[in-house]
Amino acid sequence: MNPSRLLATPAAAGLALALTVLSGGRADAANPGVAPGGNFDLSVWQLQEPVGSPGSPTTIPSSRLQGANGYQDAYFYTDTRDGAMTFWAPEKGVTTPNSSYARSELREMNRDGSAADWSLSGSHRMSATLRVVSVTKNVCVGQIHLGTGGSSTKPLLELYYHSGGDIVLGTENSPDGGQTPHSVGHVPIGKTWTYTIAVSGGNTIDLTVNGTTTHYAIPSSFHQYKQYFKAGSYNQSSSDSTTDGARVAFYGLTVKHG
Repeated sequence: MNPSRLLATPAAAGLALALTVLSGGRADAANPGVAPGGNFDLSVWQLQEPVGSPGSPTTIPSSRLQGANGYQDAYFYTDTRDGAMTFWAPEKGVTTPNSSYARSELREMNRDGSAADWSLSGSHRMSATLRVVSVTKNVCVGQIHLGTGGSSTKPLLELYYHSGGDIVLGTENSPDGGQTPHSVGHVPIGKTWTYTIAVSGGNTIDLTVNGTTTHYAIPSSFHQYKQYFKAGSYNQSSSDSTTDGARVAFYGLTVKHG
């Protein structure tokens, strides 16, 4: 893909800024010649890939992701055409014990290397600029997932992109399961779009997709749990194919807590 054509899309306003490393207040155009860690602040993420042993996918720690010479491979790499941090999750891949679907996905960490695990109180925000390059059925591109506080392994929410272009937010009904879908936008495959997933006041999910914000109440049954963000390509279908799957390119990804 020609980067100049990318900047000519309707989402171009602010995209040049989104092709950045947002660290220490700097904003630099993405360099297609370096690993993702050379363009993005990956000090607060670890990577889970769709390879490894059954039920135990390979995890790459933050220390290996960081920097221009950081980790990359066929499942997580810089697109040499436009500098995008790209995630590939095939239909067939190693999964976690609680999922039937493969993923190439970042899990939020603290800068000291410990797992992020924050209270719903306060202000928490993850913002992304991205495009779905390919998808068979649908792919989860962002999550707030339950951390400590109980036995549930469910998400609080998942943001999905469907193959027809529909963007759908799934809010979990309770820590025991069940998810309610909300249609929140439509973007043709391959086109750039933005989202912000936020929690405010401990009781409300604030979702912004391409500048339009919607709000969702957080059920009280989640209040005992702490949380963490996830982002990438969490494929929502499976088969015996290693060539079909979901490929997602990120041009901006930031997390802020307050």
